[in-house]
Amino acid sequence: MAAAPDTTAPTAPAIATLRAGDELRGVYACTRKERLMSRAGTPYLALELRDRSAAIPGRVFRDADVAAGRFERGDLVTVAGRVERFRDELQLDVTAIARAQAGEADPAAFLPVAYRDLDELDGFLEHLAGEVHDPGFAGLLAALLGDAGLRAAWRRAPCTRGGHHAYLGGLLEHTVAVGTLALEAAQLHPRLNSDLLITAALVHDLGKTEEFTYAAEIGLSDAGRLLGHVELGLRLLDARAGRVAGLDDERRLALAHCVLTHHGPDATGRGGAGRFGSPEALTLYRLNALDASVKGALEHGLGLDG
Repeated sequence: MAAAPDTTAPTAPAIATLRAGDELRGVYACTRKERLMSRAGTPYLALELRDRSAAIPGRVFRDADVAAGRFERGDLVTVAGRVERFRDELQLDVTAIARAQAGEADPAAFLPVAYRDLDELDGFLEHLAGEVHDPGFAGLLAALLGDAGLRAAWRRAPCTRGGHHAYLGGLLEHTVAVGTLALEAAQLHPRLNSDLLITAALVHDLGKTEEFTYAAEIGLSDAGRLLGHVELGLRLLDARAGRVAGLDDERRLALAHCVLTHHGPDATGRGGAGRFGSPEALTLYRLNALDASVKGALEHGLGLDG
């Protein structure tokens, strides 16, 4: 019977460094799991195992159905096996595999990450928050930035799973970009309420801190799937706004409207009959779309509509 792997194994070698004949033992991301039949009529599992450096196909021939019950696609798995060459490609003959134990490996080690330094982006975030002078909005930003758990999630989250900024740290990178554009727009158009616009730019995607899960791949949390990041963001803001002195109902409504309509006034069905309620909401919508579309074009190429 297929054995569960030894979880006391040494640090896993990077997949990109593997050579035929290598013995492998460690934790990897399972990004494919498929039950197939051999020519002899016996079942086997076809896998793909991945780390940040590369991916390798794997096969489980012995006690495949027993092994299949020990993990699922999307899990981090503890694996033992031998690297072999098959049809001029490397693959792993898996001798033992099971779902990795909680805490055995950090999912972030297997997921794409931002190229930009997160500490530097954090510094830009704080600088932009310092450009907000209204006591109510500044107090709200201080409360958000002072929440260690939220701050960690802000650094970790992507913006999307397959679109723009689809990597760990993508949310912070996008937030800083939109905040910077908002600061520039407010300087070019002094009639804009710069405090409202910059605050909205910094918090418009805050709900993404609760939208995702992290394992072998970036997934959606139940809250992200059922509510979406706009609703989650509004709830996060509401939970803190009532404790901030100077953040009256007028300011809270103006900020909530900007967050609610940052994908357009019709995007959520709650934005007010298809019209923006303030120049700041319109500006945020345009700036958010600008950064998302430029980043998307750079990462994935130009679409049919440019």
